[in-house]
Amino acid sequence: MGEMETAPKPGRDVPPKKDKLQTKRKKPREWKNPESQRSLSGAQDPFPGPAPVPVEVVQKFCRIDKSRKLPRSKAKTRSRLEVAEAEEEETSIKAARSELLLAEEPGFLEGEDGEDTAKICQADIVEAVDIASAAKHFDLNLRQFGPYRLNYSRTGRHLAFGGRRGHVAALDWVTKKLMCEINVMEAVRDIRFLHSEALLAVAQNRWLHIYDNQGIELHCIRRCDRVTRLEFLPFHFLLATASETGFLTYLDVSVGKIVAALNARAGRLDVMSQNPYNAVIHLGHSNGTVSLWSPAMKEPLAKILCHRGGVRAVAVDSTGTYMATSGLDHQLKIFDLRGTYQPLSTRTLPHGAGHLAFSQRGLLVAGMGDVVNIWAGQGKGSPPSLEQPYLTHRLSGPVHGLQFCPFEDVLGVGHSGGVTSMLVPGAGEPNFDGLESNPYRSRKQRQEWEVKALLEKVPAELICLDPRALAEVDVISLEQGKKERIERLGYDPEAKAPFQPKPKQKGRSSTASLVKRKRKVMDEEHRDKVRQSLQQQQQQQQQQQKEAKAKSTGARPSALDRFVR
Repeated sequence: MGEMETAPKPGRDVPPKKDKLQTKRKKPREWKNPESQRSLSGAQDPFPGPAPVPVEVVQKFCRIDKSRKLPRSKAKTRSRLEVAEAEEEETSIKAARSELLLAEEPGFLEGEDGEDTAKICQADIVEAVDIASAAKHFDLNLRQFGPYRLNYSRTGRHLAFGGRRGHVAALDWVTKKLMCEINVMEAVRDIRFLHSEALLAVAQNRWLHIYDNQGIELHCIRRCDRVTRLEFLPFHFLLATASETGFLTYLDVSVGKIVAALNARAGRLDVMSQNPYNAVIHLGHSNGTVSLWSPAMKEPLAKILCHRGGVRAVAVDSTGTYMATSGLDHQLKIFDLRGTYQPLSTRTLPHGAGHLAFSQRGLLVAGMGDVVNIWAGQGKGSPPSLEQPYLTHRLSGPVHGLQFCPFEDVLGVGHSGGVTSMLVPGAGEPNFDGLESNPYRSRKQRQEWEVKALLEKVPAELICLDPRALAEVDVISLEQGKKERIERLGYDPEAKAPFQPKPKQKGRSSTASLVKRKRKVMDEEHRDKVRQSLQQQQQQQQQQQKEAKAKSTGARPSALDRFVR
């Protein structure tokens, strides 16, 4: 038998127990200098820390005006404002760093030495570009159903067009895949995609109709009758309609209700455009004025006298800074919408422009009969120069509709001979937001985006000229409400700090007793202030009575005193 193992005796080969205090102590964390850290190869980083970002690039993404000082407020509110400013600054720096990932650059068109770019025709551009870009130029010969109105979806992937003789079609114009094609057997005056390419609004001769992407009629809205123009506000889910009867109607497509029906009192409405920056609707009238409308107001927000004759076309650029108008006086004007509403440049056209449109990068196109002229500026955010046209193109029929395709250097033109897709280098924004307007999204992604957009829908009451005013405090209304509250109560409840009872011993500082003592002090203060206000009112009445008696004793009585009140 082997030897049995015996338990160790206490005090022998047994490690001593650690003291409780000794076990709880922790070694202090050693601080390491990041500059002393070296890479795996042992080399030291010659440029420690994050890479610097140019101030000009950060300023482009900054949304807070640091020139305005913070208001005097409580310490807690001030600290929150400081934290919000710090977060905004950090966000702008991250956005400036991520701008390096935007690899696409805007296109441009340059002629040879001294060559005018307006003399370059579409055939030369198609021959010079690559095969994929050349496929974006095409002509649809549809003479028997014209003239045509057209509209691109927000992603720029789908195209819908409708002819005056009832022809309605929608297609993926990149792959040339037809989604639907129907004939409504009625005159089509305008056509618009709604929030996605799955729904289509068609202004027919009598009423407004809603179709899906298979050509099936979903709704017939009879309250919107004799509609001439359509505009869709994507962030508010509002479909704005202008009618022959002179009414501007806002239809909420998310719930199917009419939000507002405004009477412009200017006769037939057939000139309408929207401001993409603040969602304000611009209406052109026969008396030469352009009125700005919001569903929250029954009267126009502003009226601008633009032309001596009637207004034929109105367009607003993507930044909401410039507005282009053309009238029966054959003049094309560009106005500044930043509060001044003054014309910046004017050009007289031989036949006048019947249709206008801005591109995402600030190019302006005008349709004059069967000729299309395009003017370019210095870039996005700058007004187009009307001195020399950038491109010119002649069509097979008079122009009836114009729109630049989003995120593509393509201009869609609807005319009496069909639909033409033109190549315009430098027209579209080269980079798109994949979470907002993704041309390559799947059906599942579109459904998820739709739910998110509905949750983030902006109320129609918030449409105004300056959307930045929504983030500021309305001091005038705040002071007016405070004044009305003082008049209603008879005293200022915020003039004195609220009473805070001192804690007592032996269980007399329970929550109920504290609330009771607070209420008692508040009632006493309220009684005193009401008593003082009543005394002041009595003194004023007595003073008025004395003045009335003094007037009656000083003058001789007359028979006409009975009529004095």
